[in-house]
Amino acid sequence: MTHLETARQTLLTPFNLDDAKLDQVFGQMLTHDIDYADLYFQYSRSEAWSLDEGIVKSGSFNIDTGVGIRAVSGEKTAFAYSDDISMAALSQAATATRAIGRQGGQNTVALTRDVLGHALYQPVDPLASLDELAKVALLEKLERTARSLDKRVVQVMASLASEFEVVYVARHDGHRAADVRPMCRLSIQVIVEENGLREQGSAGGGGRFAYGYFDDAVVLDYAKKAVDQAVLNLHARPAPAGEMTVVLGSGWPGILLHEAIGHGLEGDFNRKGSSAFSGKIGQQVAAKGVTVVDDGTITDRRGSLNIDDEGNPTQRTVLIEDGILKGYLQDSLNARLMDMPLTGNGRRESFAHLPMPRMTNTLMEGGSVPPEEIIASIKRGLYAANFGGGQVDITSGKFVFSAAEAWWVEDGKLMYPVKGATLIGNGPDVLTRVSMIGNDMALDPGVGTCGKEGQSVPVGVGQPTLRIDGGLTVGGTGS
Repeated sequence: MTHLETARQTLLTPFNLDDAKLDQVFGQMLTHDIDYADLYFQYSRSEAWSLDEGIVKSGSFNIDTGVGIRAVSGEKTAFAYSDDISMAALSQAATATRAIGRQGGQNTVALTRDVLGHALYQPVDPLASLDELAKVALLEKLERTARSLDKRVVQVMASLASEFEVVYVARHDGHRAADVRPMCRLSIQVIVEENGLREQGSAGGGGRFAYGYFDDAVVLDYAKKAVDQAVLNLHARPAPAGEMTVVLGSGWPGILLHEAIGHGLEGDFNRKGSSAFSGKIGQQVAAKGVTVVDDGTITDRRGSLNIDDEGNPTQRTVLIEDGILKGYLQDSLNARLMDMPLTGNGRRESFAHLPMPRMTNTLMEGGSVPPEEIIASIKRGLYAANFGGGQVDITSGKFVFSAAEAWWVEDGKLMYPVKGATLIGNGPDVLTRVSMIGNDMALDPGVGTCGKEGQSVPVGVGQPTLRIDGGLTVGGTGS
């Protein structure tokens, strides 16, 4: 069964809806002043399990179904949503959204045409891929594995979560598209203790597949990474403070790229002139060799989508090429108002939210320098191998990020681990200070969630090892 057939059977058939009835709804909405209208149907089932001290402490299960109805006229948007999928509810919402334009316009609609997206992941249901006892056993295995790796492990917290989502998009131009989106994630946090000192470490990952992905090798990998990070921090010294050369590790440290630079490349911020990158297409905004792309078409990745939430196929969009700004991420509204091409980046948290330009998998492409050569080039500086959380001001590009794993480097050697390091800088400025790009580009393990205007969506990040010359201030308590 195709994604379209699955979506129609899940979202339309139970409520006695078909394309002819959807066209009636559009006929109610359309006036001369309506530029665009769509219906976004969504069905989702999700669950979450957590284990602490060897006991499953919590479990949750949730089902959501609903439809969002949108009409756009110029820069104005009328939006209504309902958890009642019925012709009566659709008609009521259509009448409400029509108020955005003048009454009495034409009410014809285009012929229906199905649009096929990508096939980046299988339409599997992760929740049904293991029974409840097997899910608990997976969490218990993760805990046992972590405790077996080091006797200093005193506490283990593990969590398992998944979602099965079906979406169906109908547009006033006759466009019909659908997607069946699986998602699952396994995470672990450990606390180690030695001589009264406690430190923690965490790891995990996931993507658009079923629970079978988390085999013994993956469980061991997550457990080892969490334990190693915690043990490393037991012996870490306070991080030094001041402006210095910094090397960023590959993979998850790309979250800095996502937050400090990626958001500034989203179309709405640039249309409104509030981004540091506004009006700079064609200009040099980064060091030569820096190429940044947003790619929603990577197989099984957390940030990938067969279609975006406006029914457009996702794509690989080059944002910065060899340091030159090439374009922005666009949804239909901002692409039309900016007279720029769509990029398949219209995303929303759920049927109860409006779509907006959002990232999918945002990454910096790799260079040609081995990572060990980059570290060897540092006289004195910091190697931030892994990141924690952070904050960014999109308008200015200023950011603050914490390093979950970091090392002090002298004469090209990792001298000792440090803790408490925060990186403070300006995203657009940091891009111009990249002096070495590693050949080890890696994607994150599948843990990213992005927040914007109160909406959260899954995303991916990635980058190679990078050397940043100046422009980054390390906040710490050491000397």
